[in-house]
Amino acid sequence: MRQRRFLLCVFWLLSASALKAQEQPEDSTQFTVEEMVKFALINSPLVKISELDAEIGDRQIKSSLSAWLPQVSANTQWSNNLKLQTQPIGDQLITFGQPYSGNLNFTVDQTIFNRDVFLASKGSSLARNQLSQTMETQKIEAVITVARAFYDLLLSLEQIKVFDENIVRQEKQYKDARARFEAGLVDKTDFQRASISLANIQSQRNRLVSSLDAKYSYLKQVSGYPLDQELTLHYEYGEMAKRAELDVAPDFIMENRVDYQLAKTQYSLSELETSYSKWAYIPAIKGFYNYNFLFFNQNFSGLLDESFPTSALGLSASIPIFQGGKRSDEVRLARLKQEKSLVSLNNYEKQLNTEYETALADYNANYFAWQTLQDNLDLAEEVYNTIKLQYDEGVKAYVDLVVAESELRTAQINNYNALYSVLSSKLDLQRAMGLINPSSIESSF
Repeated sequence: MRQRRFLLCVFWLLSASALKAQEQPEDSTQFTVEEMVKFALINSPLVKISELDAEIGDRQIKSSLSAWLPQVSANTQWSNNLKLQTQPIGDQLITFGQPYSGNLNFTVDQTIFNRDVFLASKGSSLARNQLSQTMETQKIEAVITVARAFYDLLLSLEQIKVFDENIVRQEKQYKDARARFEAGLVDKTDFQRASISLANIQSQRNRLVSSLDAKYSYLKQVSGYPLDQELTLHYEYGEMAKRAELDVAPDFIMENRVDYQLAKTQYSLSELETSYSKWAYIPAIKGFYNYNFLFFNQNFSGLLDESFPTSALGLSASIPIFQGGKRSDEVRLARLKQEKSLVSLNNYEKQLNTEYETALADYNANYFAWQTLQDNLDLAEEVYNTIKLQYDEGVKAYVDLVVAESELRTAQINNYNALYSVLSSKLDLQRAMGLINPSSIESSF
């Protein structure tokens, strides 16, 4: 019976462990580019700051709009009138007041019209659009920055793999050349060349390895990933090659760009500022209600025994009559700023069109170069394999093998550099076309 209970306990423990293992990811430190970007959109300092700026701006809007609501305040004052006021009335001197006095005043103000509050009300929707569009623009920048850092680190890792393969191949060639020299088949220059080539490859590999820590740190910085945690990139060359393809036709629709929408919102705000400056001629009007409790007595102890309240209800208006030409100058200034904003918007439209044309040209050029270098890589591999066979048979000199091996390594490195350039220029083209959508990363990549 005890044995049966023990077996049941073991079974439940193993089942719980298996279930827990299924609930957790196999490796939470391994990221694809989409997963890295999604992580950054939550944890990136740039995104967090933009979200805080949006929240700060929203609170400022709500604070400004609160002026439309009734403003209630209370004031109180208590005095010991050390010297009472004396006034001559006829041939007598009359003393006014009591030694102790106080008051408790409640005031309610209701804004009916005020140009500052009216501007806040009219511009609240535009201001919120501006905050939202600014935050979206910052998220797009975060996506591009993190993706580029990911691709740059990926490029270095792939180049290190190329050098590792070349080192293995070069070490074998060095051993073969030394064996041939010791057998008296060739002179010592063959294995000396192999030694020099091997040292050069190892030096280039070490330079790349030394740069990895800095590139990992930069990727962690821009994505908000903890510096003290391990980070592993998950990728496949074939998958990266597929990403180089642009899935949609490169049609340029300027309204798709969030930063262009932001520029139009800023122009609309400049139009509102012009209207605001004209409202300076309109009086500020508010309603008010006061209720005041007055207290006074000969003795401090009896000050609160009896109150003498007063109250008032009314309207107040502040009418600007003459301000030395300030209002007309402010209207002209606002119009000039609006005109400047319109010129800037028109120029920005041209700038965005130029950016699109440049990004499209760069992408097409880089994509064509990558396709060409892929063909060169196939040829370099074929040439190397042919010369390697000829060298092994004693037909070709070792120097030809060294040249072929160097050309193969160069073709491999150039191929990865070209792929990185295509991926990077694709990001620029997607941004120029307004295709990067932070809320749907899968469709953006």
